[in-house]
Amino acid sequence: MIVITGARGFIGSNLVEHLNELGMKDLILVDEDQNSLKTPNLEGLHFSVFLERAAFLPWFKSYPHSVDFVFHLGARTDTAEQEVALFDELNLNYSKELFSICAKHQIPLIYASSAATYGDGSHGYDDELDIKLLKPLNPYGQSKQDFDVWVLEQTETPPFWVGLKFFNVYGKHENHKNRMASVVYHAYKQIKETGKMKLFQSHRADVQHGEQLRDFVSVNDLITICMFFYTHQKHSGIYNVGTGEARSFNDLVKAVFQSMRLEADIQYIPTPEDIREAYQYYTCANMNKLKKIGYPSAFTSLEKGVEDYVKNYLSK
Repeated sequence: MIVITGARGFIGSNLVEHLNELGMKDLILVDEDQNSLKTPNLEGLHFSVFLERAAFLPWFKSYPHSVDFVFHLGARTDTAEQEVALFDELNLNYSKELFSICAKHQIPLIYASSAATYGDGSHGYDDELDIKLLKPLNPYGQSKQDFDVWVLEQTETPPFWVGLKFFNVYGKHENHKNRMASVVYHAYKQIKETGKMKLFQSHRADVQHGEQLRDFVSVNDLITICMFFYTHQKHSGIYNVGTGEARSFNDLVKAVFQSMRLEADIQYIPTPEDIREAYQYYTCANMNKLKKIGYPSAFTSLEKGVEDYVKNYLSK
């Protein structure tokens, strides 16, 4: 049996769908029980058990031998949320308890970290550097950083474990994320409704509007990486999940217009003040560590990934 926490969410539901396509249906799904916005993500998918987040850890302690592998993808992911106690409860302490159960009963674990741990990027985006140097810019990133640091300090661990630092992921099943959904999702909606797209202005003199850079990665590539580690179960550690290429928001939005067969019409608006101070102008994953352990797959280009998402999901 495979456990997937955050199973109704964006990445979790994509993983469930992929496992189903491989014929794997003995799944234990964990998430908030009543959330109508996320419920459609699991429609038509197959699993054995659904457990509410609060009920899962007591169940896991009682029945650890029912579990063969854990994908811990559930978390509070709102980067604008400032309540530290909330992140301590849901992202840090919950994850510590889950990790400890996996260690005690020797159950392999993959968990979601975040590129938000890199903060302003002043130390780069290298998953082989000393992570204690990193200074996240918001409580969400700090909660992920605190857990990464804690994991690396443990002497008793699962037989195999991996933390994955997700960069800017886009793809199907993110409809429920609202403000936190990808720019691809928001661009498609805005363009369909108004024929235009609004992007945040640059508030730095050395960066033109819309030329803020991100490492945009397709959720399909992310799932491929998860399955690589699931099938190999070697080389425990913390790894970046991006493409290794930084692209501008202008590039991304133009790709959406192109996929919709429309002329690009982009307007620039001030960045909201509640996120302006912590806003990142550049992210780009160093993917050498993953490649060095034998990861064989190429990453989907931004243009191909956006076109697939728009044509095969958003437009339908």
